Amino acid sequence: MLKKIMLVLLFNLLCTIHVYAQLRAFDSIFPNLDNDIRAAIFGDGYLKSSRRTTGFNLIGRASTSDIAPQIINAVLDKGPGYVVESISVIPGEPGDITLLDVYNALGNIRDLKGRLYDSHTRAQAVPLFEDATRIMNDRQSTAIPDPPPARLIPKNETVFIRLRDANFGNSFYRGEMALIQNGLYYTLTNFRSLTYLFVPVIREEKFIAQLYFEPINEGTLIYSIAGADISDFFASRIHVDSAISKRLGVITSWAIDGIVNRN
Repeated sequence: MLKKIMLVLLFNLLCTIHVYAQLRAFDSIFPNLDNDIRAAIFGDGYLKSSRRTTGFNLIGRASTSDIAPQIINAVLDKGPGYVVESISVIPGEPGDITLLDVYNALGNIRDLKGRLYDSHTRAQAVPLFEDATRIMNDRQSTAIPDPPPARLIPKNETVFIRLRDANFGNSFYRGEMALIQNGLYYTLTNFRSLTYLFVPVIREEKFIAQLYFEPINEGTLIYSIAGADISDFFASRIHVDSAISKRLGVITSWAIDGIVNRN
């Protein structure tokens, strides 16, 4: 038993050394950014939408950026008509926030409930997700509790989530987490169609949000990208860019608040 405990402690120590030995500076990941964009990233965050018809203008896709291509390709390979990119940094000293802190924050699905967004149609801030819970799997929607904080990050993990969306009603997502490059990514994909008045607006597997977290010298980098493929009929009747931006913004702020308020 003692031998097993020592092996676990040694493994954790080696992982910690590995992570801190490879901390990168923000400017090595996103070099030569405009001062206004860099200031936004270290302030309230940078967020921009783009469309397939005009070409996706993504900072993370630039030839000088050092974000793993698969993080962005996971979204672009779905053939979205609309994409939103977000970049934020939680400021802090190296070691203030670990990937385990990030992983545990992402486990608090119920904290998505009641998070507000500015509704133009209602002219007020309203909850985007009126309820949020884990469910057993993609076939059984029985609610299950969020787990207690973990001591180790699994190599990969899949969870299933039901969100009561202010616009789409009950919506169902598959969340996938894994360690990649120097950080951890979290992918949310709808495994059932998002509907409005029982009419499918976004078909299954056609909305995807990808969040990537990496401890860096200046704190914790959060690179997010979301995309959706919506028919021309619905795209002409709703503000798609705003709809995706709001959802990515709420999901990102949920993650940030969970990380910052982890203690």
